Amino acid sequence: MNRILLDQNAPVGLRRALVGYEVSTAFQMGWHALSNGELLAAAETAGFHVMITCGQNIRYEQNMAGRRISLICLSTNNWDIIRNDMSRIVAALGQSQPGAVHLVEFAFPKRRNPTR
Repeated sequence: MNRILLDQNAPVGLRRALVGYEVSTAFQMGWHALSNGELLAAAETAGFHVMITCGQNIRYEQNMAGRRISLICLSTNNWDIIRNDMSRIVAALGQSQPGAVHLVEFAFPKRRNPTR
């Protein structure tokens, strides 16, 4: 079973939505004050396979080469948008390999123009 860590900025609703995975949050693990690099290292040491984050810059800030954990970066932390298309995250989890970074982009609903 894949162990998944949710970064502080990822919606907690992912814990319930990712059925069949062992999902923990950084807060649950007591890691809420760790920086991105420290968080990745702690997760890797604790045996997590994947970290899901909504932080857009982490993929540029962290060198994933040689890591045993993979990173999934979501383009939004808006739970309403994410839960309507969970298949994108599940697909990224299925393709996830140690050291890999996956960007999961979600389409934002079109705004309605106010009537004048």
